[in-house]
Amino acid sequence: MRILVTGHLGYIGSVLVPRLLKLGHALVGCDTDLYAGSTFGAAPVAIDNIRRDIRDLIEADFIGIDAVVHLAGLSNDPLGNLDPALTDDINHRATIRMAEAARAAGVSRFLFSSSCSTYGAAGDSPIDELAPFNPQTPYGQSKVDAETNLAKLANNHFSPVYLRNATAYGDSPRLRFDLVVNNLVAWALTTGQVRLKSRGLAWRPLVHVEDICAAFEAALRAPRASIHNQAFNIGRSEDNIRIHALAQRIVDRIPGAKLTMADGAEIDARTYRVDCSKAEQQLPGFTPCWDIDAGVEQLITAIRERGLTLEAFEGPRYQRLAHLLERQSRGQLDTALRPVPEAVHAQH
Repeated sequence: MRILVTGHLGYIGSVLVPRLLKLGHALVGCDTDLYAGSTFGAAPVAIDNIRRDIRDLIEADFIGIDAVVHLAGLSNDPLGNLDPALTDDINHRATIRMAEAARAAGVSRFLFSSSCSTYGAAGDSPIDELAPFNPQTPYGQSKVDAETNLAKLANNHFSPVYLRNATAYGDSPRLRFDLVVNNLVAWALTTGQVRLKSRGLAWRPLVHVEDICAAFEAALRAPRASIHNQAFNIGRSEDNIRIHALAQRIVDRIPGAKLTMADGAEIDARTYRVDCSKAEQQLPGFTPCWDIDAGVEQLITAIRERGLTLEAFEGPRYQRLAHLLERQSRGQLDTALRPVPEAVHAQH
């Protein structure tokens, strides 16, 4: 299968690409590498890259492509809150333009990396894919709008699929420390504290990045009838956990670490538990392999082996929003997060 992977140099993409290559797929990437310099460990595997913003892709870019794995976008709530209109333009509108171009070019399968944040505030009871949307942030709203309008493009020849990932964690060549598990482990190892920025009462579903990749692989090989225009919660149903309980589990695994709470910590309105059983039932061969404890141990080992200073952890290198703001301050990106030509030329 010939697959176009957007965001292939990102946190998920840099884990997914070598897995897809190992399965024998032919890959093309699309990534402007906004996070160049954020590599943690080995560099991402290189593949042919359409080094262009997803907002600028056209039908010709999708000729000969069998499936699209669409990972690219503004990737979390703080980044989405920076400019809600820009978040909508990149995460929603660009996604729809891409899908329209892909459909016109004859692409049959469009796998969209959505999020369980579409559920927003859903209480304490587990919810499945039929639960109503209730996004609490521009990021969550952009995913809802993208799913809603992608569904309108579905036909007998074009199958959009919505993989609603739980909150990701785990090691990656482009490791992010602005994700809750990764963040708390890094705090513990660099400061001796597992530091909560909220009261820790909210529920979060969690999923290892490798299991996200396994879900995309399964959705690529699944019979059309089992995935056509459908949503799947991606994670382990048993790995829904309150943030405070998660923090305590991390404290228990790192000798000498203690649990602390930031001054002014408030209750987080975003709280949801998700039922992930549908994915295991309908995506052939998909069974999540990682649990929270194994993922925490993986992160502890990776951080200790590669070294992580408090300065690097708190700085812009591994924090998505801070990284982009720093590049803007240096004149490398404009306000629409497009590379400034002069800066690109100077870098080469």
